[in-house]
Amino acid sequence: MNYSDKICPFFLLISNISTMNNDNNTHYPDSERPVRVCADGIYDLFHFGHARSLEQAKKSFPNTYLLVGCCNDETTHKYKGKTVMTEAERYESLRHCRWVDEVIPDAPWVINQEFLDAYNIDYVAHDSLPYADASGAANDVYEFVKAAGKFKETQRTEGISTSDIIMRIIKDYNQYVIRNLDRGYSRKDLGVSFVKEKRLRVNMRLKKLREKVKEHQERVGEKIQTVAMHRNEWVGNADRWVAGCNELVENADRWLAGFLEVFEEGFHKMGAAIRERIAEH
Repeated sequence: MNYSDKICPFFLLISNISTMNNDNNTHYPDSERPVRVCADGIYDLFHFGHARSLEQAKKSFPNTYLLVGCCNDETTHKYKGKTVMTEAERYESLRHCRWVDEVIPDAPWVINQEFLDAYNIDYVAHDSLPYADASGAANDVYEFVKAAGKFKETQRTEGISTSDIIMRIIKDYNQYVIRNLDRGYSRKDLGVSFVKEKRLRVNMRLKKLREKVKEHQERVGEKIQTVAMHRNEWVGNADRWVAGCNELVENADRWLAGFLEVFEEGFHKMGAAIRERIAEH
């Protein structure tokens, strides 16, 4: 065995180790080519939560080629339920996302090794929550890529999801029906009968009336609070005014009493003087 035969296995071992992350058992491919990362999902009513997860996947490595697998309508309706957008609309929404390099249509419901090999996928990017397969038998469909160190975790965006958006529309269903009727959609377009349309319009008027009444009540309440806040001040001012009036009346009584006393004294003196003059004559 020559020297090269002895040293080559050593370098081969070092090379294999260098492509693994010892902390999380993550495999790193050759850095000379873009890392092919795949994110998969339905992406119905594509929103910023979807875009953020794809951004995280795109930024997994300095040089990433992001593929996005998206299930078609038949598969999605079978395993998850009805979508708002068609498969063509969902594919096109993904193509217009700045982070996506390639959209894979008709993606399988569960990613398998055959799919990874077909598209030369190095990593699968998804949130870390366990997802069961269509049969419910598997605890986590991403278990095999996690075990192989080829799973890149992304974080979900709280407060936004396709289900949340649909719930908002359902919650304010009547409002959106009237909104679209006012914008030119027909009752037939919305699947609304003549009677239901009239009922909805009456309900909307009642709702607006209740809102106006509530607004008026709030304004009255604010005024009452203002009156209550200034009540003590007003009462104090009134008390001082009454006290001033009482003092004025008391002073007037004393002045009048003094005036009458002086007047009466002067009147008596004048009467005495007149009587004296009469007596002299």
